[in-house]
Amino acid sequence: MRVTTTVKAPIGELLREWRDRRRISQLDLAISADISTRHLSFVETGRSKPSRDMVLRLGEHLDIPLRERNRLLLAAGYAPAYGESDIGAPEMTVIREAVRRLLAGHDPYPAAVVDRGWNLVDANLSLGVLTEGVAPSLLTGPVNVLRATLHPDGMAPRVLNLGEWRAHLLGRLRRQVEQTADAGLAELLEELRGYPCDDEVPEVEIPGPGDIFVPLRYLHGDVELTFFSTVATFGTPLDVTVAELVIESFYPADQATAAFLRERVTG
Repeated sequence: MRVTTTVKAPIGELLREWRDRRRISQLDLAISADISTRHLSFVETGRSKPSRDMVLRLGEHLDIPLRERNRLLLAAGYAPAYGESDIGAPEMTVIREAVRRLLAGHDPYPAAVVDRGWNLVDANLSLGVLTEGVAPSLLTGPVNVLRATLHPDGMAPRVLNLGEWRAHLLGRLRRQVEQTADAGLAELLEELRGYPCDDEVPEVEIPGPGDIFVPLRYLHGDVELTFFSTVATFGTPLDVTVAELVIESFYPADQATAAFLRERVTG
């Protein structure tokens, strides 16, 4: 098990940055965390050192990712509270088995598990329907699913509504950057924004009449497939790695797509 150890700023400054990022006033945070505004102000300005319990409480009320809560604890002079286990570690066996059951149970529809950086952790066999034709260089580890999707040598040429799907993915990544302040994700976002797209759509999703989700319209050979996706995370994680796992499952958005996927497996 490993833990994050890099700290670049004092605890008060980090807390103030997170509070500003969440657009929460000192008064509102103090009320929700059941501390005085004066004490919170002293913590943010460095005039008072918060207890370990207070750091964890503020991290919870600011909805700070577990990885960043560890950094807050280190900045305050305390040991990290949350472990960070390698996905292949023995203690992660139950997690791997649960993920494999979810993925296998979703066949014949595509599903994948990604980590914090959108790197592929695992996938079911049916994901191959979306990756056929992707350049081998994009499918060698670590495989970044956003890069494999939007790169000109990836899925992009076969995504029939590329502008719409690209805007959806970039919007998700932009919100993740805002929520986590992750520099690596910010770099990935800028890289993806630089990929060519003839039908560029604003990242703010504006639904049309009757729209209920953003579809993925994908050309597999000469067959048009249409999907919608759902995202799942672990509900009560106490490990950084587990907290950052995301399971994305694709479902057929029409009967023709469902029939094609079933026949692909049985035929």
